[in-house]
Amino acid sequence: MTSPWLRRAEPLALAALGALQTLAFVATAAWWLPVMGAASLVWRLNHTGSARRAALLAWCYGTAWLLAGVWWLFISLHRYGGLPAWLAALAVFVLAAALSLYMALAGGLYRRWRQGHAGLDALLFAALWLLAELARTLIFTGFPWVASGYALVDAPLVALAPWVGVYGMGALLAFAAAVLGSLAQVPPGRRWLVAAAVVSGLVLPRLSGPVGFTAPAGTISVSLLQSNVAQDEKFAVARMPEALEWVARALTEARGELVVAPETAVPLLPGQLADFAPGYWDALRAHFARESQSALIGVPFGDFDRGYTNSVAGLSKGADYRYDKMHLVPFGEFIPTGFRWFTELMNIPLGDFTRGVPNPPSFAVRGQRVAPNICYEDLFGDELARRFGDAATAPTLFANVSNIGWFGNTIAIAQHLNISRLRALEFQRPMLRATNTGATAVIDHRGVVTAQLPPHTRGVLEGRVEGRTGITPFAWWSARFGLWPLVLLAVTLTATLALTAGRRRPA
Repeated sequence: MTSPWLRRAEPLALAALGALQTLAFVATAAWWLPVMGAASLVWRLNHTGSARRAALLAWCYGTAWLLAGVWWLFISLHRYGGLPAWLAALAVFVLAAALSLYMALAGGLYRRWRQGHAGLDALLFAALWLLAELARTLIFTGFPWVASGYALVDAPLVALAPWVGVYGMGALLAFAAAVLGSLAQVPPGRRWLVAAAVVSGLVLPRLSGPVGFTAPAGTISVSLLQSNVAQDEKFAVARMPEALEWVARALTEARGELVVAPETAVPLLPGQLADFAPGYWDALRAHFARESQSALIGVPFGDFDRGYTNSVAGLSKGADYRYDKMHLVPFGEFIPTGFRWFTELMNIPLGDFTRGVPNPPSFAVRGQRVAPNICYEDLFGDELARRFGDAATAPTLFANVSNIGWFGNTIAIAQHLNISRLRALEFQRPMLRATNTGATAVIDHRGVVTAQLPPHTRGVLEGRVEGRTGITPFAWWSARFGLWPLVLLAVTLTATLALTAGRRRPA
């Protein structure tokens, strides 16, 4: 029997393992950490006496995983949102704890339905893990930050990204981890063989290399602005003239054929801008109307009667372009039902926006079709995939404009960069990133950062990017069905294994 001391220490040990794996989302060479962490979780679930206890252990693992991965939300809520420190900390904990209920349910069901066969149990664990991650992505507004597949952006398994996407990769990680965690169920003479097969499966995809589903579509020069305005100064009237002047000068002096400025680089609504800096917007439009350049500029639009949008304006010799953010941030850009009291405690401007259309057109620049996305919209690959329903109009490259200044000088910058890299790999499309404080970078269609500005510096990144045409398997099926094929696969596997569980109960 397990001693009372070990029983009490077990949840803490699994929480420590869950937190430790967060390193792999920043230092991506440590991609094996989530594999070993999930394997340890499976090992303990296999030796846990009840489904309730298994649910507790999985919840501890998941909660610590999310807390270590998104603790920087505290900065936006406390330093910039004005919440008392205790309430901001509590809010981050509640978010992590609530989202980890999916992992708790997966752990409990795994313990109930496992059969004592390493292969079948690994399939069950991977299916339940996949369902838990999809639930965190799809239910309510979705918050898939630090989904397990993002830790694999530099792992051999990333060769499968254009086939199965980040969640398919996460399921394969879970399957491999479950086999390793269930080696005790394998006959002793075969354990090393099974372990070697799992390790080979994790490593071999790199030897074959990714399949090239896309082809070159020409190159363009780009200029990406990093304004580096402190978040507590972004909307300060005293500092705004200098910030606006720098943005205008950087836009008009940039050398790239496409110039991209960050999210809310111009932080004022059109009416406010006309009063605060008369002629500012008209001068920018006139400049790009007569030059051989085009620009994408983060700016809010709207008014009280029509509603507000977090948008990107496209300026060029042709017709003006506008992209409105579709996937809004709860509490920051819209107020969930019943939570207005919470947002009223914060001091964050423009907290209730209108959603853009789900499948907007791209911005045409020198034969390229540029698809903007704002802030954490690039976490939702299934939503970006909607733009690939028609190969003739599909984007040739993506452009993300963000403001991570809300989260200070934290791991959020590196995490978001790696998320963008994985999107590039899924679609085999380059991703441009123009941000306020970092990471401002050019990412090619292989997920490789070819140019980058140091975070928390002001500057303009000049570079070249090659657009791509063609459709990856992930882009094809996700454009038509979203993430539902993965949901169907996971539900089918889970149901099948649950129905057969009674025939092969472990001793």
